Amino acid sequence: MIIVDTSVWIDYFNGVENRFVDSLDSALEEGTVAIGDLIFLEILQGFKNDRDFRRAKSLLQTLDRYEMFGHDMALRSAENYRALRKKGTTIRKTTDVIIATFCIENALPLLFSDRDFIPFVEKLGLRAVAQF
Repeated sequence: MIIVDTSVWIDYFNGVENRFVDSLDSALEEGTVAIGDLIFLEILQGFKNDRDFRRAKSLLQTLDRYEMFGHDMALRSAENYRALRKKGTTIRKTTDVIIATFCIENALPLLFSDRDFIPFVEKLGLRAVAQF
């Protein structure tokens, strides 16, 4: 099972062709894609058109789902944010910290195209599905 970050889903729903979307297509065909509640939220809130919203919601609801946040994850996410900051890296979005921490804690690889996840790979052991 893999988690796919919003950065890849946006390209997927916008019809962008790149290696990350290709990896997502392959994983969807294999049935190995799961989605976290925070990613589900980020994706769906971005749709302006109701028809596109319904189509995306329908597809995303077929995936295995994880609840990514709670008290324990809040603490682990804060610890990871601080660990990276001590090493000279400040992550811009709290949601990215939560997603990366969830994947690290649950040994789930993450498919992403957002460079903010690279420090998690390099310094905290996040497993990337595709090399950046």
